[in-house]
Amino acid sequence: MPVLKPPSDRRLLTLVKTIGGPISPKSVGVSRRGLVFAQNMMYRHTVTVYGRDGRLVKTIPDTVHLSAYGIEGHPGISNGAPVEVAFDPDGRYAYVSNYSMYGAGFGPEGSDVCTPESAAAGGVSPSFVYRIGLRSLRVDAVYPVGRVPKYVAVTPDRKFLLVSNWCSYTVSLVRLSTGREVKQVYVGPYPRGIVVSPDSRTAYVGVMGSTTVAALDLRSLRVKRSIPVGEGPRQLVLDPRGRFLYVTLNGEASVVKVDRRTGDIVDRVVTGRDPRSMAIAPDGRALYVVNYYSDTVSVLRTSDLSLVQTVSTDDNPIGITYNRWGNRVWVALYSGQILVFDAR
Repeated sequence: MPVLKPPSDRRLLTLVKTIGGPISPKSVGVSRRGLVFAQNMMYRHTVTVYGRDGRLVKTIPDTVHLSAYGIEGHPGISNGAPVEVAFDPDGRYAYVSNYSMYGAGFGPEGSDVCTPESAAAGGVSPSFVYRIGLRSLRVDAVYPVGRVPKYVAVTPDRKFLLVSNWCSYTVSLVRLSTGREVKQVYVGPYPRGIVVSPDSRTAYVGVMGSTTVAALDLRSLRVKRSIPVGEGPRQLVLDPRGRFLYVTLNGEASVVKVDRRTGDIVDRVVTGRDPRSMAIAPDGRALYVVNYYSDTVSVLRTSDLSLVQTVSTDDNPIGITYNRWGNRVWVALYSGQILVFDAR
């Protein structure tokens, strides 16, 4: 794997490619081999897959026959709405959440303003996560989860797939050996980002309708504590050693650095309006943050959260990932583009 020399916090981003076409990317994520997946929601009903060079490899439709996977009550073709992606550490599978499902037996589309009670009363159906084989680039399994699933994460020990269910106020734990949901853990209103500790013992969940991050014990499958961080925690990443937790605060235009052992905030910086997704460089020395309403990407030094660079984008940057292959930062614009930056 390429090594960063000089370190990432001494590098500036330079735009090298703009990807367009029939896309509306909500997020981008990269596999261990450098394939980049863009999730295009209900507006395109696709996942588009790109090679390291930015060329389109495949467009995967979100159409499935749920009956083929033993799911009853939804005859014929069903569609999803791809939101986020996570990858198996073994490099075999991608897991894609679907905001809503469409077709026979499904209720109305989900909403970003909801409660478990209102979603159930309004007929919003529980949704599914798709498993996509990284060799076939086809959907080969489906997992029932909660209402309006958003973020997905795989534990490093490959035991669980975790899914934040926005309208259910829960996190689904799917045992990957069986593909079955073993529990939904209540965490609070509007759970979003998830990150798992390197030892697979604790998952941290940004509870976006609150001011806290929920720490979920993956042995007892219970919330063991809530960490106060600020208004609207959305995205979370850990440094490579697992000591510090970084959190975007959508409601405060800020990013905070949290000592994972004590729960104390050790640094804070204002980045721009509605900081949403975030990625960390492989060496752990730089963070890349998209600011949705400021139309910018902020590059931060992790040691003290000082600002290294601000990069302007087109409208509504919402997703971001770091591709180790070539040291490139990929930025998804909800307005319909993907920007690829060199970090050299």
